Amino acid sequence: MTQENIDRYMNAMHAMQSGVAMEMNYDAKNTEPKFLRVGVNSALLDSGAMASLLISKGIITQDEYEEKLAEYAEREAKMYEDRIREHFGNTNIHLK
Repeated sequence: MTQENIDRYMNAMHAMQSGVAMEMNYDAKNTEPKFLRVGVNSALLDSGAMASLLISKGIITQDEYEEKLAEYAEREAKMYEDRIREHFGNTNIHLK
């Protein structure tokens, strides 16, 4: 993974972590342990299998996968920002 994609991914993941923590303060339903564990396990299995298959068949490269992974982590972090904005009103929210 390039350093740029590592940095993008880590920043977005930290922003998502901040978003989850913030959401837990006003609606903990989506952060209950069983709900999270099943979702995480399913997502890891699905995306890992698909990425491995596509890379092994030469359809995508490891670098392309890692760039997309960073992009989608950033997209998820933005979703948390949007949800927090919606909950608290149109405030200036930037998760880091």
